[in-house]
Amino acid sequence: MQHCSMTLTLPISKRGGLTLPPSLRRKLGLDGISSPLVIVEERDGGLFLQAAAAVPVRDLPRDQLARWIARDEAEMSAFTRKPKVKPKK
Repeated sequence: MQHCSMTLTLPISKRGGLTLPPSLRRKLGLDGISSPLVIVEERDGGLFLQAAAAVPVRDLPRDQLARWIARDEAEMSAFTRKPKVKPKK
């Protein structure tokens, strides 16, 4: 996707919702989709929105799922592994 350099000020509802203007929805490819999704990431004190797609797991290739699971397990193992503390003499 092409980087869009657009700055907008959008109101946030009392429930935390915001409405993306049609021009931005078109640029993100969200117009014409029955239930559009976006990924929201916190980055450097700001928010980053990116168009997303929900894909049923049954439609993903098994080898891709296996790679994702292996990567996630390796990352979790590295995260939970505690550094060894040397005993004091």
